[in-house]
Amino acid sequence: MPTLDEVRRAREIICEKLSLPTPLVHSPGLSERWDAHVSLKLECMTPTSAFKVRGGVYFASQLSDDERERGLVTSSTGNHAQSIAFGAAAIGAEATIFMPTDANPDKVAATRRLGGRVELVGERFDESRRQAEEYAAERGARYVEPIEPRLIAGVGTAALEVLEEQQPDTDVVLLPLGGGSGSCGWVVVRDGLGHRAEIWSAQSAQSPAAHDAWRSGQLEDRPNASIAEGVATGTPFQLALDILRASLNEFILVDDRQILGAIRLLWDMQHVMAEPAGAVAVAAADQERERLAGKRVVIVVSGANATRSQLLDWLRD
Repeated sequence: MPTLDEVRRAREIICEKLSLPTPLVHSPGLSERWDAHVSLKLECMTPTSAFKVRGGVYFASQLSDDERERGLVTSSTGNHAQSIAFGAAAIGAEATIFMPTDANPDKVAATRRLGGRVELVGERFDESRRQAEEYAAERGARYVEPIEPRLIAGVGTAALEVLEEQQPDTDVVLLPLGGGSGSCGWVVVRDGLGHRAEIWSAQSAQSPAAHDAWRSGQLEDRPNASIAEGVATGTPFQLALDILRASLNEFILVDDRQILGAIRLLWDMQHVMAEPAGAVAVAAADQERERLAGKRVVIVVSGANATRSQLLDWLRD
């Protein structure tokens, strides 16, 4: 289990590779719409346009010499892929990433530009994940789960920036959840600081595995059909379940149609571009606006990796 002290150590290491903190921007438009004080934590403004790069940099920095030599293997729909490729390149290690055959082509290209070797396997993430695990075992490489303690410590540095520096009087934080590393990082930091902020996570109703596990306490596969690839997983993770069942305040499901509406809302209200996963928390806040009224709210915009054609399609009413 990561600790607040480890998140602080991760911040020192990450700041050598990334320009931090990412901005926290007040949104007058969303504040008026929801009758709250609303700010956007722009985790889309990193070298990989997604929050996960924090975890990749810290994770790679902690590898043993043997692990560096053997290389890294992981599976991803795109943002985790870029984070591991970025982190591996920073220490001179090889990274092989298994991605679904219909993965976002921009994310595939970006992963390759960062030095990652991409294998396109399977129609959905869960199949790519199984193939990656087998490949790593055959070659003795270090398989990197989409959620691990060091990844959590790395991405948790965003919570430190908000709760200690940018807006210590925050009441509620909303963020998207796929595997759960981001949400785990936020609750680890919140609990470590003894902060009063509530942490709410959100996921697509078309891929509700993590949400349903949090509600029931059981790891069970669920349909995985969301267009929000960054939060589209059909199998939940035990580590995330253990952390979030103990500390997460709320978990909200939103429909894919609401998520697409949230992409347009972000653009109309703040001229911020987001991929579907990056807009999930906005969709959840819009759905739960009555519960947020009068509060100081932070919405995490977790990523902006989308193709031009996707954006043109999604931005149409």
